[in-house]
Amino acid sequence: MGASTVDRDFPADVVLGDGSVHAGVSLYGGDGRPEGELLPLVYSAYCGSRYCYSGYLDPAKVKGKIVLCDRCGNARVEKGASVKLAGGIGMIMANTDLEGNELLADAHLIPATMVGATEGDKIRAYIESAASPTATIQFRGTVIGEGTSPAPKVASFSSRGPNRVTPEILKPDVIAPGVNILAGWTGAAAPSDLEIDPRRVTFNIISGNNLTIFTSSVKKFAIG
Repeated sequence: MGASTVDRDFPADVVLGDGSVHAGVSLYGGDGRPEGELLPLVYSAYCGSRYCYSGYLDPAKVKGKIVLCDRCGNARVEKGASVKLAGGIGMIMANTDLEGNELLADAHLIPATMVGATEGDKIRAYIESAASPTATIQFRGTVIGEGTSPAPKVASFSSRGPNRVTPEILKPDVIAPGVNILAGWTGAAAPSDLEIDPRRVTFNIISGNNLTIFTSSVKKFAIG
């Protein structure tokens, strides 16, 4: 069974100093959000670690700034934690060409958002061209239906088929919601699953192929 997207988004858009807006998503709802304030923006590749590995970012270049980190290499939420430990106050995580433009909402440890590869390229270009690049993040809560990305689509982390050995058999032949799913969460771990995260919640938004079993079962039960 394959995992698909749903028509629910958690928009958190990046607004650059030149006025351009770049769509992103995030579950962050804590304190310290920019609230429209333009803050200094830097690219992590020039600060010690393109993928924002913990302990590799230069605090002298990151402190008090929003950091653009590239996806891959380590867990998405770990990148925000690395920025926080280096003194950064916000993060923009950009997909690379490998992940394309699919977006996954995460409960980041600091004000942060995820943008697709196309928007990430535009933000990098802005950083390269601006004398003093700045940005802010606009968190817009939850949006359902109109204005969201068309759904369902097969998730990038899910099999898209067909089987290379037997291409005449299309697998997966069934998909179910598996992206940004509201699920119960243990109080033994933080929503980011990071040890340094003190937050505790009873529900979380998570993604994965294993969730399709539960979402499809619940739908079948509800229908009767």
